[in-house]
Amino acid sequence: MLEVALLGTGGTMPLRNRRLASVMLRRNGSCTLIDCGEGTQLSVKECGFTFKPIDRICITHFHADHVSGLPGMLLSMGNEGRTEPVTIVGPAGVGRVVNSLRVIAPELPFDIVLEEQSGREAVLTWGDCRLTSFPLRHTVPCRGYRLDVSRPGRFDVEKARRNSVPLAAWSRLQKQPEVTLDDGSVYTADMVLGPPRRGLRFVYVTDTRPARVISEMAAGADLFVCEGMFGEPDKRDRARASGHMTFAEAAELARAAAPRRFWLTHFSPSMPAPTAYAAEAQAIFAETRVGADGDRIEIRFDEDE
Repeated sequence: MLEVALLGTGGTMPLRNRRLASVMLRRNGSCTLIDCGEGTQLSVKECGFTFKPIDRICITHFHADHVSGLPGMLLSMGNEGRTEPVTIVGPAGVGRVVNSLRVIAPELPFDIVLEEQSGREAVLTWGDCRLTSFPLRHTVPCRGYRLDVSRPGRFDVEKARRNSVPLAAWSRLQKQPEVTLDDGSVYTADMVLGPPRRGLRFVYVTDTRPARVISEMAAGADLFVCEGMFGEPDKRDRARASGHMTFAEAAELARAAAPRRFWLTHFSPSMPAPTAYAAEAQAIFAETRVGADGDRIEIRFDEDE
């Protein structure tokens, strides 16, 4: 299971009921935060989360509405007793930006590991998770993020017997890739498991103009969260000039990607009621939903696979 929570859906500046860009991903007790705009700490608390389990923070780009909450977030993590290292991922220059912001948060009880990412794809892995970042089309270097959660194949009794795997290793090989028994014999999971099953996929994209790489990365996603800075059809020129998208442009990408769920986010402060513009996007891709601060979902593996 992967839990996703929209912590902030605003762009440029916060509104009374809309904080700036951020989303939390939770899996097996480990948390990944993508972007950390102003107000993210409050949103974390309002969702009932804590700061200590945040193991990694992924930054899409270095505009203030995506990073201004970072110093306070790091301090809150330390105040909750975090001592394990925290990985911060971002485009080229992430070290310079993070270290500059840390001028007001200089003393932390944990180390920060900086991962600068560039090129067509950059990958970070932990456990059964694989995080891929990819370039977007904004006014500054910007990265989108895709999280894939793998799922091993079913246990195959006949395969285990054909490979002469002892019963003592069966249950352990369903949970770990390799087992060494007391007699020194080594067995691997591929000796007892069938082909991998469909896992989970989450994709987060903001700020950007439309690009083919987005629909490619979001293909078949369980949840695709994408910016829709402007809902009004007459704002396309403004979107183009500022490196953003309209609802309709984002929905076109979703139609090409065919995700199971599609949420819009990162709304202009000039658009206080983004749901008023949902119909045009839904006419393009029926599964479109206009996101809101605090929206949450638990994405689960298919039970029939």
